[in-house]
Amino acid sequence: MSSKQFHLTFSLMSPGHYRGAWRRPEADPGAYLDVDYYVRLARLAEEASIDAIFQGDSPALGPEIATGTSGGLDGFTLVSVLAGATRRIGLLPTISTTYEVPYSLARRFQTLDHLSRGRAALNVVTTGNPAAAANFGLSAHPDRDARYRRAHEFLDVITRLWEAWEPNALIADKATGQFGDPGRIHAIDHHGEFFDVAGPLPVPASPQVRPVIAQAGESPAGLDLAAKYADVVFAAGHTVAKARASRDDVRARAAAYGRDPDAIKYSLGLIVLVGTDAEDARRRHGELNATLPPVERLVAATLVSLGLPADFLGPDDVIRLEDLPDQPNLAAFSIGGYNNTRAVLAEGPRTLRDLVAHTAGIGVHRLLVGSPEQVADDLESWWRQGAADGFTVMFADTRVDLERFARLVVPILKDRGLFHRDYPAGTLRDRLGLPVPRLQPVA
Repeated sequence: MSSKQFHLTFSLMSPGHYRGAWRRPEADPGAYLDVDYYVRLARLAEEASIDAIFQGDSPALGPEIATGTSGGLDGFTLVSVLAGATRRIGLLPTISTTYEVPYSLARRFQTLDHLSRGRAALNVVTTGNPAAAANFGLSAHPDRDARYRRAHEFLDVITRLWEAWEPNALIADKATGQFGDPGRIHAIDHHGEFFDVAGPLPVPASPQVRPVIAQAGESPAGLDLAAKYADVVFAAGHTVAKARASRDDVRARAAAYGRDPDAIKYSLGLIVLVGTDAEDARRRHGELNATLPPVERLVAATLVSLGLPADFLGPDDVIRLEDLPDQPNLAAFSIGGYNNTRAVLAEGPRTLRDLVAHTAGIGVHRLLVGSPEQVADDLESWWRQGAADGFTVMFADTRVDLERFARLVVPILKDRGLFHRDYPAGTLRDRLGLPVPRLQPVA
């Protein structure tokens, strides 16, 4: 690895990646709407010197509301509140380039970066849920190609807006009365396929010059977008070989765009269930499994996401690599889920029951169950094998597992020298070892 330590981001997804965790006797089903709940989680993460807190989002309500919720609060508003309750931790909400407008979004995040003293970041998605279209006055959800063309133009516009003020554009000369130099503040005068934006923004470049950009997506279009614009790539990886190959791929794509491959960080997502010891982890695993829908329903959904008939196989039937279609179902929510299932089955056949259990029933990220030492061992092993530059840690039951990871796993990582003991000086961009964009005049 090029770095001596890895980064850590905590997901605030609630109740957790076991979406039925709200059914546990001690859980409060309404906690995901309670500001005090999120403030507590954010402060626990900051006490452990975690690099950033992450909030996923979708601009449409799905059928999952019948059995639980995976979120609901607007991520930008949430992290803005948490910015005032914390001092050092990075703030990473999710935004949709398909259903946002570049100028207003650029201004909001530049404002957040100023007011948080350089802690702002944004996770960029193109939105795979077609139900979102009707919420924004569209008759149909744009196809994948159109969404990614828009995303490229969107990120081009916001990065140019963020960099449109030259250094020393603010003079603040009390003797002469000149506050700013308009000659050092530039319009971008963008006219493209999707947007017409004059610019500039009304405030100077923020402490990071531009907030950290994260991006998730394993389609060729998603990888290309990440390689061109992203500082952090958020990815799924179910085998070391698959994760390492994907990391090498996006680094090579970044180099093809003229970027330093070390200037893009590969953050591997995983779902963690932390026990006080191995036996406690097994017990809690069983309790949370009892909150899942019937395995037959999970298996059917998994088969459909892989491009197979829902009744193709039963829970205890064995599925092999050759059973999968040669190409992913492009209508599926996660191409990463398909690619990682192929990687798992390449190592040997699995029953559908085992395959579903491998991802806590939702099919995208790997589930890790163990004692604090076992969890730390797993992260260290994957990192040392070149599978990631760091990890986006999602939690089986966020209420329990975030605190346990912060207080039981992180001290082990710090003792092993794998994670910083205290926050280094500087912005989130500095902490992640990312280059600071240079402010230059806009032609």
